[in-house]
Amino acid sequence: MPDTTDPICPLCLRPIPPDVPQSLHHLVPKLRGGKGGPTVLMHHVCHREIHAALSETELARQYNTPEALRAHPRLARFAAWVAKRPPGFASKIPGRRRHR
Repeated sequence: MPDTTDPICPLCLRPIPPDVPQSLHHLVPKLRGGKGGPTVLMHHVCHREIHAALSETELARQYNTPEALRAHPRLARFAAWVAKRPPGFASKIPGRRRHR
C-alpha cells in the first residue's frame, strides 16, 4: 500500500515511492532559459517519455506546466497506460525508439 506522504508524479498522477527510479524535470529546459527555474519530481519512466515526445523548444514554448504536459496527445495516452502499472514500473524500451 503506498505511503500517503509519497510525492505524486505530475504526469501519471501515481505516487512516487522513495525506492523507485525518479528524476527532476525542469519545466523550462535548462538550455532554453530554465536553469534555476521550477522543477517537478517524477517517475524516471515518465520523464523519459516527455523527452522522447517533445523537443526542448516545444517544452519551453508550449509544454512548460504539468497541465500542458498531460494535455499533449501522446503523453496523455502514455499517462493513461502507465497509470495501470505499479509505481515502480520501469519500461525496458528507451523512449526514443518509440518516437514517431
